[in-house]
Amino acid sequence: MHPSADAAWQQLISALHASGRKAALAITGGGSGAVGELLRVPGGSRLLIEAQVPYDALALATYLGFAPAQACSADTAVAMARSARARAARLAPADSDPVGLGATAALVSDRPRKGEHRFHIAFADSARIAHCTGVMAKGRRDRASEEDVVARAIILWLARACGVAAPSPRSLLDEDESFVETAVAGVDILDQFLAGEFDRLTAQPDGQLMLSASPLPVLLPGSFNPMHAGHVLLARVAEEIRQQPLAFEISVTNVDKPPLESRTVRQRLAQFTWKSPVELTRAPTFVEKSRLFPRTTFVIGADTAERLVAAKYYGDDELRMHVALEEIGNSGASFLVAARIDAAGRLRTLGDISVPRRYADLFTVIPEHRFRVDASSSEIRARRLARSPARG
Repeated sequence: MHPSADAAWQQLISALHASGRKAALAITGGGSGAVGELLRVPGGSRLLIEAQVPYDALALATYLGFAPAQACSADTAVAMARSARARAARLAPADSDPVGLGATAALVSDRPRKGEHRFHIAFADSARIAHCTGVMAKGRRDRASEEDVVARAIILWLARACGVAAPSPRSLLDEDESFVETAVAGVDILDQFLAGEFDRLTAQPDGQLMLSASPLPVLLPGSFNPMHAGHVLLARVAEEIRQQPLAFEISVTNVDKPPLESRTVRQRLAQFTWKSPVELTRAPTFVEKSRLFPRTTFVIGADTAERLVAAKYYGDDELRMHVALEEIGNSGASFLVAARIDAAGRLRTLGDISVPRRYADLFTVIPEHRFRVDASSSEIRARRLARSPARG
């Protein structure tokens, strides 16, 4: 009997709709019938925020923000669940804790499949991530039957996420077929980012950490140790000049310093709460930043602009400098350059820098009358240290 005709099945879906949870789904490879099952029973809008089927490899990579090593894997299902939850968090009411569910499957195809016929399903909310894997016996079911199994498994796993009593997806498989489930409580996405699992993480002003947020067109990179009024003013002037919104950017890795520790990153992020989004990256150089953020305007000081066009900062290799600037230019990136006081106390502007003519269009000056702040974060730190009580 088709599940939509089964009274108990419809009752389960009605309970999901009435659970008070909001959910976003991402499904690839098989099981997309789950969306139809959820919407066949009245009340689906109370539960479902959106459902996406990024089926093609490029569509899946675009949805995730990276190309997974293997489309059908537990890791990919978890990444899809996280991306689904990040999208849901932007669309759901601010006080909700939406669920993201990701599912990926490898089923009967029009070509013989070398690997197992299997599915991986994961859900993610603010407190936990849980995933399950089912392996179906080859040749036992046709494509439609395997699709039905995966679709039902998705709904049963979604019930688990929403706190609705339901059987385990294991109940859909035969005794000789494999099923494994794993739950990880208190997963910290920031620690995973710092461990190098991905290269970009966006902190929204409300503190929400997102893996696949759409980047803003203007970025102000820095260490922000600490953030000060000059940063705020520079950001506002850059937004006025470009007539586009701005985010700050902190690279947790540095060319000549050890990576930032978790506590340090959290402290620096806290400075931006309810003020501005922050892009956390593992991109210490502007070549790497331009790969993560093509067509972006980077807001920099004249001292940074000088380093960008000086061969000595590329190991005295002028060819390396040209290759880097060509790549940055080809990415569509550009720079807004603010005046800065250098270490010798001299005011430096873009006009003081010998920019090779072929790269002149990459740089635009921020007029001194629009922005000039002589205090730096290092000076503020020094003043704070001088004011702090002596320690014995």
